[in-house]
Amino acid sequence: MGTVIAIAIVFATVAAMEFVAWSSHKYIMHGFGWGWHRDHHEPHDNFLEKNDLYAVVGAAMSISMFAVGSPLIMGANAWWPGTWIGLGVLVYGLIYTFIHDGLVHQRWFRWVPKRGYAKRLVQAHKLHHATIGKEGGVSFGFIVARDPAALKRELRAQRSAGIAVLRDAVD
Repeated sequence: MGTVIAIAIVFATVAAMEFVAWSSHKYIMHGFGWGWHRDHHEPHDNFLEKNDLYAVVGAAMSISMFAVGSPLIMGANAWWPGTWIGLGVLVYGLIYTFIHDGLVHQRWFRWVPKRGYAKRLVQAHKLHHATIGKEGGVSFGFIVARDPAALKRELRAQRSAGIAVLRDAVD
């Protein structure tokens, strides 16, 4: 039973991390944390971005949970689910790195999906980058991708309402 619970905790944490990522992206990265995130939305030739500091924050979350769950560090006060939560955060970070940095932004490999969910992920994130500046925007998650046609309609509505400034390619 312990193994089943541990696996369930890892999967639940991965699912919860999509919400954490979505809300952090929308309200922190496009809010008071824009200073770290801005270079991710602007053209540059650097391999690393200030935005990569958010990966360090994610790693610190994972490491902290591993530490909380470790009897070697916490002794009798170790909280055993912490290890599995830390593993879930790590798995989400790997998925994020593969999908966002690898597939969408092609930092690690070159492959443009022609169909299916991978294409939808790329389209949704490209539409996220369709705004100029931190205001407005769509598709703040990294694993869940809404229909690109709906995202385009939402962007146009934001532009009409004066909320977002869009790049020319979205029209």
